[in-house]
Amino acid sequence: MDTASVPVGDLTAHLARPTGNDPDTGGAMLLLPMITGIDAQVREYAAGIAAAGMTALVWDPWHGPSLDDTPRERLGELMAQLDDAVCLAEMQALLGYLRSDLGFERVGVIGWCLGGRLALLLGARDPRLANVIAYHPSIVDPPAPNHTLDAVAAASEIAAPVMILHAGADVVMTGGTLARLRGRLDSRPAGATIVHTYPGAEHGFSSRARQGNPVNAAAYAASWPQALAFATATVSGR
Repeated sequence: MDTASVPVGDLTAHLARPTGNDPDTGGAMLLLPMITGIDAQVREYAAGIAAAGMTALVWDPWHGPSLDDTPRERLGELMAQLDDAVCLAEMQALLGYLRSDLGFERVGVIGWCLGGRLALLLGARDPRLANVIAYHPSIVDPPAPNHTLDAVAAASEIAAPVMILHAGADVVMTGGTLARLRGRLDSRPAGATIVHTYPGAEHGFSSRARQGNPVNAAAYAASWPQALAFATATVSGR
């Protein structure tokens, strides 16, 4: 596996590639992190995707800081300043890099927490995506002041197959919001809607910081292989 920080215009992204990765068969995934940014755990996610035979490119929401070197409280302040339109423009630039510079025709997106919400918005914006995977997406009701786009309403515009991994005890995206999201996804004329719910698991259960709770650890252990299998099937056809 090869890893590097790569410049994409004014952005810097983390790239993880299987050695000898063939754009015609391997496919690629754009990763949208949680509040932690491109920290050690998110780099592990990228490595896991590369080990499964796909190229992984990670968006940096904070343009440098991550939980590796920055207090979570500061990252929370930065999260409140995110702008949906700016984020989507940055993600579309990274999709362009994967497609035009690296030669991938089949590209999907996976996001965690804040990245899960943005993955749904990106899926609605880009009909060429091969999949959309949202881990415990941070869709709050009422929306945060800087959430200017409605991820639930936008879901009906997603052309790609969608997988939602929902925390059963989530207090950020409630069961009612999940029901409305699923209704929008199921209203689409084509595609696939796969919703996995993990009873008792908390919001952010995939985060190492949450896995002292054995329910969260079990939920992540069960969900990650399934997310990888879904990504592989949709971007590489294997």
